[in-house]
Amino acid sequence: MDAGNALVRPAGLTTAWWQVLGALGYSSHPLPVAHIARNMGLTRQAVQRVVDLLVDRGLVEQRPNPHHQRAKLIVLTPEGRAALTKAEQAVAPLDQAILDRIGPERLAIAITALRAMNAAMADYFADIPPSFVATDEEDPA
Repeated sequence: MDAGNALVRPAGLTTAWWQVLGALGYSSHPLPVAHIARNMGLTRQAVQRVVDLLVDRGLVEQRPNPHHQRAKLIVLTPEGRAALTKAEQAVAPLDQAILDRIGPERLAIAITALRAMNAAMADYFADIPPSFVATDEEDPA
């Protein structure tokens, strides 16, 4: 998180803001907060706090959702798209340095392993009774 914050600070972002902007920027369609949270593995409340800040700064806007009256769709504004582009440009040299050191084959293997680990954790926690999983009130994000 600290490295991400240092990299995107010149773009006026935090790592959390960058992650939400990226989730929207790489989606083929606008998403409600709950879908962003689910895709990122975060609570809806944590993502809602970030979205509220991004709305206040004009980086995203809320639009009506034809499928749900209360769950608005979150959309990047031109300013949000520009901020995401600046963040991606700021991170590109680090991405290249990692690729140069690890190599594309080993990086692909690492990505596959991380995806498998993520799936295993999702399956594990899906089987745990809700009383053993942190509630949104306990969420420090």
